Order: sequence, then structure tokens, then C-alpha cells
Amino acid sequence: MAKKRLLKEGNPYPLGTSIYENAINFAVVLYAKQQCGIILYHKGESEERIAFSTENRIGNVYCGRLEDINPEEYTYNFYADDAVLVDAYAKQIIGNEQWGKFFKKSPILQSGFYQDTYEWHQDKNPGIPFEDSVLYCAHVRGFTRHSSSGVQGKGTYFGMMQKIPYLKELGITALELLPAYEFEEVEVHNQHPSIQYMIDHYKDIPSEENPEEASSTSLNYWGFKKGYYFAPKASYAYAHTSRGAMIELKNLIHELHQNNMELIMQFYFPSNMKQGYILEVLKYWVLEYHIDGIHLLGEHIPVTLIATEPLFSNTKLLYYDFPCDEIYEKEEQPVYRNLASYQDDFMYDVRKFLKSDEDTLAKFVTYMKKNPSKEAKINYITNYYGFTLQDCVSYDQKHNEANGEDNKDGNNYNYSWNCGVEGATRKRSIQDLRLQQMKNALLFVILAQGTPLLQSGDEFGNSQKGNNNPYCQDNAISWLNWNDLAKHTELFSYTKQLLAIRKAHPILRQPQELRIMDTLSCGYPDLSYHGEEVWRPILDNYNRHIGIMYCGKYAKLDQNTEDDFFYIAYNMHWLEHSFALPKLPKGMQWKLILSTAAKSNQDAAVKEESVLLAPRSIHLYQSTQIQHVNKQTIKHKKSGQK
Repeated sequence: MAKKRLLKEGNPYPLGTSIYENAINFAVVLYAKQQCGIILYHKGESEERIAFSTENRIGNVYCGRLEDINPEEYTYNFYADDAVLVDAYAKQIIGNEQWGKFFKKSPILQSGFYQDTYEWHQDKNPGIPFEDSVLYCAHVRGFTRHSSSGVQGKGTYFGMMQKIPYLKELGITALELLPAYEFEEVEVHNQHPSIQYMIDHYKDIPSEENPEEASSTSLNYWGFKKGYYFAPKASYAYAHTSRGAMIELKNLIHELHQNNMELIMQFYFPSNMKQGYILEVLKYWVLEYHIDGIHLLGEHIPVTLIATEPLFSNTKLLYYDFPCDEIYEKEEQPVYRNLASYQDDFMYDVRKFLKSDEDTLAKFVTYMKKNPSKEAKINYITNYYGFTLQDCVSYDQKHNEANGEDNKDGNNYNYSWNCGVEGATRKRSIQDLRLQQMKNALLFVILAQGTPLLQSGDEFGNSQKGNNNPYCQDNAISWLNWNDLAKHTELFSYTKQLLAIRKAHPILRQPQELRIMDTLSCGYPDLSYHGEEVWRPILDNYNRHIGIMYCGKYAKLDQNTEDDFFYIAYNMHWLEHSFALPKLPKGMQWKLILSTAAKSNQDAAVKEESVLLAPRSIHLYQSTQIQHVNKQTIKHKKSGQK
């Protein structure tokens, strides 16, 4: 019979477990009326319970130290009266390593001990300013789970790491992940509305039970629920172990940093989470995993406390909106602008402008310049919730039947337009119009003064077949089909071109909001608006077109070189419109470098004072030096020809 272990006096902080040379310290907050303590699980042996005594209690924190225990051979939990509790501070979670596995009876997960042995090799966070950032939102599993992804370890951190060259080629600077901390994706309910969904879903997923018996479960594919916040999700690891998940996620982050790219993690906290606990979770991920940003989701989050935490001053913090008046003094400006507003106002209002709704132009103009100095603005026209970009131009109505909720879930109205036919079509004119509208939408996002965010797959026409709420879909609906990249090379190349233009020209991505004033006394304001006549925009509610000029004198390409002028002519009307081109400084002329119209004379010098834009199209003009022709040289050439 094994000798009964003695629990010695321990330290109340840090909470969780701390491993020393010859001992392990346990510290946990417990509310027990009778007994509470530690459960040790040894490989191949029955569990051992070690009770806390009153001497082990400080407030509601119980702590104790066990000696002569090998952390490699044990896992643990806590108990309080009849309840068995997984450690909320556990760095490893054991028992949920296989994604989507269905158990008739939900197993009790176990907490794992953790010793950090990862070598970061002088890893450094890139610290890319928001104005220079391009965000890319992706689900770890869905990004490479499809057979077409061509990676080893599909649907894992390792698979995602193999796509870093692709993201870098596209022009992405930061990868934003949906919840990648541990959570139980299979949820047990008393009743599920669709047995057929479960039958379809579990075809590709191992199950201990018959799928027909799984009608009392559902799948939380996204992971927005209470989780085990200190542990990375084990089933997202190629190794399918909790230890493997820790290593592979750190490898992903390290490889991103090596390529001057960042990682932003989404964290969802239900309203009943303790604020102190939330802060400890976020500190841990910044220190232990070197993450570059945090996207906070949920209600009652202590955003002021988080935003004023000195540890996070160089960490990007994204939330619906920050109370900047509480965070900064009146005249104070952050040394590094790390806060960002992340909300849907841009998405829905700009979608209305895209589909030519009335009374949208004034709001559109505001969004294109909005760029507060204390809080960056994240701009997106699609996200993981709602339609993809392809579906925004292909569907008027949501098609969520596969979710098993009689198409009652998800937003009923998405401000989308199917361009004349609902869903897929072979009609070339509609396909061309849809491509044109997707190009328009991407230009809105990428050339707005805020920080652009792309939803994964939008750059090559990814579709979810009209499903605007695939929270429970772990299949072809929510997985990226990389075969679409070959089918939509024009859209991909266009996206890459736009991002390259933004990166090359700082006037298109200023650190502070442009003022629409000639503060340099150079004859041009930094930003100006135009219409069919220069300097005379029409912002009436019936109007759907406008020209916006950016003066390159207000930004430097290098210490001695001014940026170029840019003029963007937006025509979202279903009729063609004339645009007057503003006069440039002497020796310069406009050059059309990009057009979203199906047929256009791109990369051509423009000598006219006005241009005509096709319906629902955009032209991007860049200033260029006039090439003067030496008349004497021409005369000599003609003499030689004789």
C-alpha cells in the first residue's frame, strides 16, 4: 500500500501549480462547505485524494506543497465537497486531444503539470504600428483542414505555419485567431433539433457511439464559450497532445515573428468571469506565448484596467470601443497606439454604399478618413460571422438550413445584393459584376485610413453557400477550399496589388486622421473631395459617387522624398458618371493605375480634365512626372532615317 502523502505549508500565489526542484505547490480558490483538496492521478493507478486542512487556507485560497512527486507521471484535479474541478489555471488540459469526439457520458478532463522548456532563440515581437498593419482573421482548424490545403497536419497550428509564405506574399502583417485556448467543442443538450445534421457531421469524425444516438449534442466550432484559458487547444496540434499544442503554437508565433508578422488571439469571457482572473489570463499569454495582440470579446470586461496595465503598453488591444477619456489624460497621446476599436459600423454602412443604397455617401466618406490618434479603427466588410465576401455579392437571403435551426439563426438582413441571381450562376455578366463588386469592397477596406482586416478566403472568393452563421459547421461549409485560389487568380492578384500600393505609400495609411486642411501652405489640403467639378463634391442623400484626393506632400517616402498624389474616383451608382480630375503641380500628370471595371485602360497616362466611370466602378489614379521630349533628339533621329 502506498504511503499517504503529507501536504505541507504552501504559497497562495501564483494560483495553479508551481513546480520546484523537489516539490509542487498547489494554490486554488475553492468554496466548499465540508471538504476540499487535491486529486492526484497516476498512470495506470487509481486516484489519490489529499485533503486541505484549515491550516492550508488563506481567505478563500487553499494552498499546500507536495514533495517527492514527479510531475511527468501525474495529472491532477481539485475537489470541493462532491464536485471534481479542473484547475482554472492549468497550463495543460488532458482528455480533449481529439477534435469533435463524442462521448455518451462527458468525461472528466484532467489538469496537467507544466514546466517551460521552450527555447525562443531571442524572439522579438515586431511591434508593427496599426497604420502599417493588415489583419487576417482565421480559424485554426478551418484554415487548412480541407484536403486542398496541401499542408502536412491539416487543421492544426503546424498546418497554419506552412501557410506563412502565402500570407506574407499576400501582404498580411498580423494573423488573428478565433479562440485557440482549450474548450469543449462537443456540447450535450437535452434535445437537438436536427438528428440529420449530426449524422452528416460525424461521417468524418471518429465516435465511440453511433451518430444516430448523438441527437442530444451539438458542436461549438467557433469556441465562444467559457474555456480553460491558460491552455492552448490540444486538438489543434498535429501531435494531438496538450504538450504538443504548447510547442506547436509557440513554433507558429516564433515563425511569424521571424517573418516580421504578428499573432493576435481572440478571448471570449462570459459576463460572470472575475475581472482579476481575466487580467491574469491575458498577462500569461503575453509573457508565456509572446502574443502580439488580444481581441477581447464579451460583456463586463475590465477594459480600462486592461488598457492601463503597463505590461500591455506594446500589445495590441482590440475591443468594441475603449473609453479613451478614462485611459488617457486630456492632452496625452500614447507613445505606441495600441488600442483599437473593432465594431461592425464600417461593415454594414459600407455594404449599403456598395449596393447603391440611398443616403450612404456621407457616412462612407467619414469612414474612409476615420483614424483617431488615441484609438485605431479596424475596418472590415466581412468577418467570421455573417456572409463571406463572395456570398455578399451572391445572396440576398441567408441559407442556414444545415445548422438544424430551421434557418432561424443568424442575421436576417445582411445588406447584401446577389447581383441578379440567388446563389451560384453560370451567367457571365453576373459573374463579371460580382467580381467587380468584390474588387470594390476590397478597395473600400484596404484604402480606408484605418487598419484593414480581411476574412480568410475572401481574397480568392471563398463561399459558405449562403450560410451566414456556420458556428456549428465543421465541414466543407466552414473549411477553406484552396482549389478556389486557382479559380480566382484575378481576385487574388488584385488584393495583393492593393495591399502593395497601401504599403508603398504612407499617404494612404497615416498615423493620424487627415485634417482636410492646407497646413503646409502648399496649395493643397492633405485630403480633399471632388465631384463632376473639382473642389465641389455633392454629398446629398441621392448621390452615390465622389472623388477623393490625397496630397503626397503630407507624407514622406524617405527623408527627402515626398509621396505621390492619389485620386480615387468612386462611382457606386448604376449609371455612368463624369469625374473632374484635380489639377496637379506643374510637371506632373495623372496616371490610371487600377480600375475595378471589367474593361479599362489601366496603367495609362490621363491628359483629359475629366474622366467617365462605368457604373459600380472605381478608378485609382497616381501622380507621375511628365516625360519631356527633347525636340533636338527627335530632329536628329529623323535625319538618320533619311
